[in-house]
Amino acid sequence: QVQLVESGGGLVQAGGSLRLSCAASGRSVNNNAMAWFRQAPGKERELVAAITWILGSTEYSDAVKGRFTISRDNAKNTVYLQMNSLKPADTGIYYCAALGAYCSGYVCYATQANYGYWGQGTPVTVST
Repeated sequence: QVQLVESGGGLVQAGGSLRLSCAASGRSVNNNAMAWFRQAPGKERELVAAITWILGSTEYSDAVKGRFTISRDNAKNTVYLQMNSLKPADTGIYYCAALGAYCSGYVCYATQANYGYWGQGTPVTVST
């Protein structure tokens, strides 16, 4: 079992910043990749960013590229999402997920069925 606990969400004005954290615990935490997804009201959940534990390789959706940065601290088993220049369109529930499938690349990371564990989500609201 892997447990994922997100934190750091909240209310912020457009143009502001937030940093989300995802603390992972349990077996085989550091052997694959982690990702952040988000689900806006009335929309499907979508990939925001992903990172591999070992090499720290990253992938981003076009919507957040250049504004968001995903990083990890292997010693703390924690993944972060630094969100800058936030827009109202970034509003949603942000979920952390642990990749269960042995694959890599954007298509792999964007496929939700490839993830074995999900956190409970943390809300982010960006006001105008």
